[in-house]
Amino acid sequence: MYEGLNIAQTGLMSMQMRLDVIADNIANVNTNGFKASRLEFKDALYTAGLLPALAATPEGNQQEGHGTLPSAVSRDFSQGALVTSGNPWDFAIEGEGFFALQNTAGDTVYTRTGSFYKSIEADGAYLVNDDGYYVLDNNGERILTPEDTIGVAVDSDGTLSFETLGGNAESVTLGVYTFRNTGGILALGDGNFGVDIAAGERLEAVNFKVLQGMTEASNVDLATEMTLLVRSQRVFSLAARAVTTADDMEGVANNMKS
Repeated sequence: MYEGLNIAQTGLMSMQMRLDVIADNIANVNTNGFKASRLEFKDALYTAGLLPALAATPEGNQQEGHGTLPSAVSRDFSQGALVTSGNPWDFAIEGEGFFALQNTAGDTVYTRTGSFYKSIEADGAYLVNDDGYYVLDNNGERILTPEDTIGVAVDSDGTLSFETLGGNAESVTLGVYTFRNTGGILALGDGNFGVDIAAGERLEAVNFKVLQGMTEASNVDLATEMTLLVRSQRVFSLAARAVTTADDMEGVANNMKS
């Protein structure tokens, strides 16, 4: 009966984590560039219990499981809806890939959120995101806009052409990258991602288009999330009932008199 409590406990803990993930998805349904998460499960540790009536042989082995446990939180990198913003400094990626940014610590991070603007600094006007991270070009350098820039245009391959007061258009190409294992990149918050060994080799993205004056909306499907929410609440209630039943059985056993 103690084992019954333990199994029910794993169900409660797993569903609580699932509810937390669903709540995070729903909270970010209107966050540009947000990618929905999914909680994955595995069966809990199995133990080898030998039946006393049989010899200690493979035939006499009894495998016992202990419920379910969360195994990983995976992220869905499918395309979000593309929304017109009207801001010429907003860029959206249609297809694979991430924009490369340099954060305040000097590290390279990646994002699908292409809401950029010019930041005026002592040595010029740099292209940055809402967090002040520098946007990087395809050579890993910060993008410095010409001093007299009055407009910008972008080609589908990410080439930015700056229109200046002198009429000359200077150009630079946005760094757009993907990875051997996109599922291995790490969420850093604020729509930014970092990489470790699980992500594999960084590659230049090929199957993409950069669109100007647009942003990529969250890919959260609210109907799917609400369905998962109801299912998870029902499983949580069932596991809670299992705890109550196991506790009642323990009480009966403890009050038995010979």
